[in-house]
Amino acid sequence: MNRDEELPKLRPIINLEIQAESEVEQFQNRLLRPILKLQNELLIQVFIQYCHQRKGLFFKLSDKDKSFYIDQSIRKDMKFKHYLEGIIAGHFTIEEYQLFLQNEEELTKRMIHLLIQRLQSQLFLLTK
Repeated sequence: MNRDEELPKLRPIINLEIQAESEVEQFQNRLLRPILKLQNELLIQVFIQYCHQRKGLFFKLSDKDKSFYIDQSIRKDMKFKHYLEGIIAGHFTIEEYQLFLQNEEELTKRMIHLLIQRLQSQLFLLTK
């Protein structure tokens, strides 16, 4: 099995009607969004476990406060943030990883922003 050939086959296809994309936008839409969608269930479970390890405060918050908690826990807890980044980046091929490194700062910001949005949009799944 060739990892670089098999990984892209796992990703769901996301049809976005966006034109004139920069290289960073192409990477985001062609790679980050499908990988986040593929890893969605795992990312949800990882976040739920993170909340349980912190005494379950998250589950007692209002939806507005839960959204803020998601944002802050991912942006401020560097160990957790890097763990989540690894879950996503672990699905890059070698070539994709090399492209990622060319714009690492911008792509990491986009990755984290998309991840936060994804979790916030699924609050109903996080409170089960």
